[in-house]
Amino acid sequence: MSATLEHTQPEKITGEALAQFIGTTRYYRYTMGLILTDGAAYLAKNGAAWLLDIIASARLVPAVRRAEFEFWTLRVDLTKHCAEVVCTDGNGEREANNLYRQHVGYTDFPLAEQRLYVVADSSLGKVVMLTSEY
Repeated sequence: MSATLEHTQPEKITGEALAQFIGTTRYYRYTMGLILTDGAAYLAKNGAAWLLDIIASARLVPAVRRAEFEFWTLRVDLTKHCAEVVCTDGNGEREANNLYRQHVGYTDFPLAEQRLYVVADSSLGKVVMLTSEY
């Protein structure tokens, strides 16, 4: 069912590297009861564990904890090296309810945007995945 994240030499996170994840072959236990798919684990192992830590720490917010589906968006200003992380209930762009928002004062994340889903699974718990893995 699950594996632990191994420490390996980090790879550069690219859109092409993330595009290879279209499902998962295993699940990885993470902090605060989160479960990561292969794609989310790839982010954690390659320098973006801080993003998964933000998602994990948001479990302390009652609205996030209760949500069956969470739509997370990281938007990076690549020139200023800062970002914003936003969680909504995924109810469309215009009608989505904001559940959580956090400013990131500095990041070297290489992509302008990264989206993740967190889905409640009755047997696993909260599963974090790339949108291509849904």
